[in-house]
Amino acid sequence: MPAITLLTDFGTADHYVAEMKGVLLSRAPGVTLVDVTHGIAPGDIRSGAYILGRTWHHFLSGTIHLVVVDPGVGSARAPLALCAHGHLFVGPDNGVFTPVLRDTQVEAVVLSTPISAAPTFHGRDLFAPAAAALASGMPLHGLGEPFPDVPQRLAYTEPHYEGKTVVGEIIYIDRFGSLVTNLTVELVPSYATLEVEDLDLGPVRRTFSDVPPGALLAYVGSGGAIEIAVRNGSAARRLGVGVGGRVRARLG
Repeated sequence: MPAITLLTDFGTADHYVAEMKGVLLSRAPGVTLVDVTHGIAPGDIRSGAYILGRTWHHFLSGTIHLVVVDPGVGSARAPLALCAHGHLFVGPDNGVFTPVLRDTQVEAVVLSTPISAAPTFHGRDLFAPAAAALASGMPLHGLGEPFPDVPQRLAYTEPHYEGKTVVGEIIYIDRFGSLVTNLTVELVPSYATLEVEDLDLGPVRRTFSDVPPGALLAYVGSGGAIEIAVRNGSAARRLGVGVGGRVRARLG
């Protein structure tokens, strides 16, 4: 039986995650459940998409990824189950699946919504039963009708050149206050000088210990993107910038 990963904005202070897990375990006894995170800020689709993009490919082919960051729950947005890259994904069609839709063919179906489903809790009443059915061997086409459209994709601002400077932006902030950018090592050579919101950060460092405690630094994160941090502190708090903040790499 394949594993089911769970990624939500439900938090862990309330009963929502437990109710979803109860449905999954009762309908697919013995299934392995993996909590990716339930700490996404409420309704933050972009952060949910970012974390999905960082994690899904580390699991075995056939894994089912249940993603419920769904500020449009109960609206006209389509509830989907889809197959991409040999993995299965269940959740709302609101752009949260953007990272898995690139460079691949996608098979998607619209889930049939039971009359008894609470319009405000599709995670429990619609998405969890669908994920459990897939884990128990139901084929994708058994969950609903083929999706007649293309799943939604989030729009991102791509890095671009302004003279001898590469301009990017902050796309995610982790719990340490580190700022993840959309600049990569392919765009930022080792001799480049980084700056964020006009503050000079110097060259790209290898690790946190390359600067003294409390100092700002730019470095290549574990996902291959340039990140900005404060050693033993929070760059987000220090700089007061958020997602969408501009980052520059001066090449000369």
